[in-house]
Amino acid sequence: MDLGAVTKYSALHAKPSGLILQYGTAGFRTKAEHLDHVMFRMGLLAALRSKQTKSTIGVMVTASHNPEEDNGVKLVDPLGEMLAPSWEEHATCLANAEEQDMQRVLIDISEKEAVNLQQNAFVVVGRDTRPSSEKLSQSVIDGVTVLGGEFHDYGLLTTPQLHYMVYCRNTGSRYGKATLEGYYQKLSKAFMELIKQASCSGDEYRSLKVDCANGIGALKLREMEHYFSQGLSVQLFNDGSKGKLNHLCGADFVKSHQKPPQGMEIKSNERCCSFDGDADRIVYYYHDADGHFHLIDGDKIATLISSFLKELLVEIGESLNIGVVQTAYANGSSTRYLEEVMKVPVYCTKTGVKHLHHKAQEFDIGVYFEANGHGTALFSTAVEMKIKQSEQLEEKKRKAAKMLENIIDLFNQAAGDAISDMLVIEAILALKGLTVQQWDALYTDLPNRQLKVQVADRRVISTTNAERQAVTPPGLQETINDLVKKYKLSRAFVRPSGTEDVVRVYAEADSQESADHLACEVSLAVFQLAGGIGERPQPAETTCNINNAFGLGTANKHTV
Repeated sequence: MDLGAVTKYSALHAKPSGLILQYGTAGFRTKAEHLDHVMFRMGLLAALRSKQTKSTIGVMVTASHNPEEDNGVKLVDPLGEMLAPSWEEHATCLANAEEQDMQRVLIDISEKEAVNLQQNAFVVVGRDTRPSSEKLSQSVIDGVTVLGGEFHDYGLLTTPQLHYMVYCRNTGSRYGKATLEGYYQKLSKAFMELIKQASCSGDEYRSLKVDCANGIGALKLREMEHYFSQGLSVQLFNDGSKGKLNHLCGADFVKSHQKPPQGMEIKSNERCCSFDGDADRIVYYYHDADGHFHLIDGDKIATLISSFLKELLVEIGESLNIGVVQTAYANGSSTRYLEEVMKVPVYCTKTGVKHLHHKAQEFDIGVYFEANGHGTALFSTAVEMKIKQSEQLEEKKRKAAKMLENIIDLFNQAAGDAISDMLVIEAILALKGLTVQQWDALYTDLPNRQLKVQVADRRVISTTNAERQAVTPPGLQETINDLVKKYKLSRAFVRPSGTEDVVRVYAEADSQESADHLACEVSLAVFQLAGGIGERPQPAETTCNINNAFGLGTANKHTV
């Protein structure tokens, strides 16, 4: 390691004085003008990680659903998964090191992780469409090359496409070709194979309006659409030709505000969906005949997909184990439907995709979606073996096994992928002959409410049982239990924010009024027992009062 060169180049990407950042589930995110030094240092770290693992490592420059003026970066591990926790700590340490400490920090990381500095390094880089992304991407490359690493710059990619490229490069040709053409062909071929088996006919199942959040998803979906246009017609909105990234559009906006994006006219019962800025989240929605807006979020996406997969397993006659992984924010109705109607086991983890992904890997088929629309399905090698064995089975079972094989190919198992998920959903709706209204009617969401309470120090709140129970401060969980008993079909939990001194409160019940009252009462308990500051939460009388008092939370909203 040429420490002199590192010092020289680091001075060209100097750290602003006093800036402290934390590597989290989404990597680093902040205003773009503060990130040059972080990008350079993540290039260094990616090169070290590549040397240690003797694998290709990915670096994605994006801030996902954040405003256009923000940016961010995250590293992708060898199998397309998120960076290992111990290396997240290294990322935080390296990003916050003062210039004079850079050499020492790099040596410490190399020694702790037993990095062979003579080992070759290879890093692939991708970026979204933000104005700042190209320059910041070059800063990453500077960091890779100063440590003697090689790189491939894919340029503009969705985040899931970069995960795919990393996975492909580290598994040979088994998973797919590490090119955009390979990605498009793999997904489209599987989709078209499935669509051919759909018995339904008519354009109502084959046309979809897609809000691309003025982001990278529009560019990539447009490049891809001719591959599957015989099976699905997509009409793109907020395609980046005008309007700002994620502004009044995109999956996060639609989910949070419970209304369609700006720039999209929706006719009655038209099927629509929204991506987020880097195309790793998707939500569906429609207007009914009375003009009411209906959101179909990650919970109902997981339900549709896992139910279909369960049906295929029953058809094949195999006893492979399937599980759905949720967070505490999943609507209680979805959990009950899966467990009681579909007989699919459901497991709960802490909030954050990495926790869901890890749990999903424990099953032969693991399906996970956060309520915000980020998710996928994972398949073990046991499933692939059963599919190969099905060649000896009767025709009906062979057909089901072939469908399962196509579904596996259609999913981007390396990461949640809005394009991949969209094609899976469209294929299942066509195969089952379901309209968007029939899908929505599988179960009815329980009314819910989210609020947040400002506290002096969020660390006074600690939780257990996948964040569904408060351990500290003393007496808080007992108070929540007593409050929940007052309402039908109710539950509530609190958890500290990962980024600011607030406590997030979630409540659901059999009516919106009850959910609102429960959320307010729990908020008051948090304020009293966890060191609340600022305005004291007031008892809820109407939905409007809650919104006015807190400036937070909307009915049926999951903002994590």
